Order: sequence, then structure tokens, then C-alpha cells
Amino acid sequence: MVAAATTTTLSMKLLIDTKARRVLFAKASKDVVDFLFSLLALPIGTAVKLLGNDAMVGCVGSLFGSVERLDGTYVQPDASKDVLLHSSVLSPAASSKSSLLGLPSGKGFVQGIMTYTVMDDLTVTPMSSISSITLLSTLAVRDLAALQEKTVQLGYDQGLEILKASLQSKTVFTDVFLK
Repeated sequence: MVAAATTTTLSMKLLIDTKARRVLFAKASKDVVDFLFSLLALPIGTAVKLLGNDAMVGCVGSLFGSVERLDGTYVQPDASKDVLLHSSVLSPAASSKSSLLGLPSGKGFVQGIMTYTVMDDLTVTPMSSISSITLLSTLAVRDLAALQEKTVQLGYDQGLEILKASLQSKTVFTDVFLK
């Protein structure tokens, strides 16, 4: 008898402007941010094989910049941003998220004590109540009644869609979750 494969799904909360039909930002856990940052450790050649040659423009640069700007306070003590910023070929044996990032098992990349804001262009910052309120102003949200919170699941298929959208677009979550 063959055991069923277990799949890991992550979830995050999107704040959606229903009038503009766009995702303003997401509230994401450590695991979601670790997954997004792990996209930087994926060799571009592998991404092209997974997604096709036409998937070569988008907002991977925003994700890269988020890692560059991330204050060391939010990075695990034994993690190095260089693993993400200057990645090399991954080991074919890498199966867990931690080994994908080149970190000890179970650690990931960012600290788990925080929740993170992930913008539609994949810019990642630590979340706070004040920063969320400021974001609404920055994004010129005028009608709070038009805002809707939606919890979405991130499995393998959504992960591939996020990777593809990140290479083609600057509105990743809108493209993936509000088709």
C-alpha cells in the first residue's frame, strides 16, 4: 500500500479594494515570506523550465529589493541574506523549504515573531497597525466600505502561479487571486 503524499498549504489574508478590483496588500506569516524569499534561491533556468520562456519580466526585482532592505533584526541569527541575493545552483536533494534556503532544518529565513505585509508587487516589510493605516493612505483608499478581507490558500499550484506572475507582472496577488 502506498501512503498518500502530504502537501503543505500556507494561508494569508488579502486586503482587497473591491471597487478597483485589486489586492492592496497581504498579511503574511513567516512561512509565506520564507516561501516568497525562497523564489530567489530558485535558479532562473529552473523557473524558465517550469513556466516557459515567455515568463521573463515582472516583479522579481521587488522581491530581491525586499531582501536587500530587510533589517538584520528580522533575519534568523544563523541566516545570511547572501543565500538569497547571490544564490547558486540548488542541490537536487533539496526537498524542504529550509534546505531550499540553505538553512538548518525548521528555521527558514525570517523571524517568526512578526507578521509581514506583502504588497501586490511582492515588496515585503514587517507589519504594524500604524504601517497598515499609513499604507491605506499611501494607496489612496478613500472608501473603507469597499475593502474586503479574503483568506487564500497557497499550495503547489498557487506557488507556481505566484512564480509565473512575479516574472510577468507588478500585480502578482491581483493576477493570481482575483482573475
